[in-house]
Amino acid sequence: MSDYLLEMEGIYKAFSKVEVLKGVDLKVNKGEIHALLGENGAGKSTLMNILGGVLRADAGTTALQGEKQAFLKPGDSKEAGISFIHQELNVISDLTIYENLYLGKEATTKGLLNTRKMIKETQNILDKMDVALDPKTYVRDLDTSYKQIVEIAKALLEDSKIIIMDEPTTSLTDNEISNLMKLMKSLKASGVSIIYISHKLKEVLHVCDRYSVLRNGEFVGSGSIRDTDEEQITKLMVGKELAKEEHYTKRPIGSSKLRVENFSDGTYFRNISFDARAGEVLGFTGLSGDGRSELFETIFGFRKQPSRARIMVNGKPVKIKNPGDAIRAKIGLVPKNRKENAIIKDMSVMHNMSVAGLDHFLTFGFIQSRKEKSKFQAYREKLNIKVSDPNYPITNLSGGNQQKVVLAKWLEVNTDIIILDNPTQGIDVGAKSEIYHLIQELAEQGKAIIVLSTEVPELQKICDRLLVMYQGEIAAELGREEITEETILLHATGSKREEYAYG
Repeated sequence: MSDYLLEMEGIYKAFSKVEVLKGVDLKVNKGEIHALLGENGAGKSTLMNILGGVLRADAGTTALQGEKQAFLKPGDSKEAGISFIHQELNVISDLTIYENLYLGKEATTKGLLNTRKMIKETQNILDKMDVALDPKTYVRDLDTSYKQIVEIAKALLEDSKIIIMDEPTTSLTDNEISNLMKLMKSLKASGVSIIYISHKLKEVLHVCDRYSVLRNGEFVGSGSIRDTDEEQITKLMVGKELAKEEHYTKRPIGSSKLRVENFSDGTYFRNISFDARAGEVLGFTGLSGDGRSELFETIFGFRKQPSRARIMVNGKPVKIKNPGDAIRAKIGLVPKNRKENAIIKDMSVMHNMSVAGLDHFLTFGFIQSRKEKSKFQAYREKLNIKVSDPNYPITNLSGGNQQKVVLAKWLEVNTDIIILDNPTQGIDVGAKSEIYHLIQELAEQGKAIIVLSTEVPELQKICDRLLVMYQGEIAAELGREEITEETILLHATGSKREEYAYG
């Protein structure tokens, strides 16, 4: 009998002669939280899809508690006690918690639904997890972290031995992340093993016991978390040490590119006035629910603009009633939820790049494919987009490469003002570094770049100036030297209320 709960050995997988996994090993103990790490495109998702029965390995073996397994479909994996909680949660909002848990396997008595039994069993699981939720609550009324708890409860109902968590904290607040970490430790104590996929290395070092790292489809190392640090893991992931110098480069700041005055919507934000200047990287930060995303969705025309609000681009007033007006004013927005709002899943990588500036490729109403492809190849080289075929579906790309395609879309229409909402969400350390450098390059070209983020190291690396929001208002303006975690927190929590004077 093996000492390991899970052993995957020599896992090989190729798609159309492209090797994605090259003899990868993964070993997980019972009752441990095991980090599966690597850059986007390293092979983590493919390996987990093989474990989850979504894909079949071309070679290699998988064993649970020493017994070899063949997962030919997802049902085989579930039956063996493996649950996969994807980054996009698989819950149905219009059903209750207990209905979500029992969907497809409803408890019946004499052909009738046994609602009482399902509610009771759901309550038992929630109690076991030490979560105060009513099984009859509709999922649509839950915060993201509680929706994740519903997914975990489903896994426990199925008596899962292993739970795979893919980027589970991407959309969570700090408090929700803390609650999830406590729950993970509780599951570990009960003997459940968790395979934890994340790019947030601080979380990995805090909650995980051991780690395994993949790079370019190969297994490159594993070990105990207590014997490593962020720098060593990063070096394993990217194959080299990342440069430690600041990404920030000092550059001349010009006149106002975007000026916003008197923005109040009565719900998410109020009394907002600011300007973003040519050559400047202007940051916006705060706590969850501070209204910054809604503010910029309104500026871009996704939401109805306040009646007394005023927007000026290059010193001239503009009316923005919809995103088309914003694009004509040379404003681009990369929204925070890339998969829902920034890419078109059914389109190719190349078409996603060209969709905002389609008229650039039209002649007598027909798309000139050669011109479109030539432009794409230029952006692929400029932004280091890792894709072999521009006609691939964009969903085949890693998160970092998808983000680069979205940026290319706005560069193609020669956008002067680029708004980036959480630009490195779900992106590995190497791609983050590339995007930071790109932001600096765009600012050096005289564009105004606005970055919405809660990651203080990110803001410190790239921002010239930072506006901190509190309960829908701008609470403070910080110069570059003032951007510290402590100062941001004081203003973001309202602990240091100061009147923000527009200027």
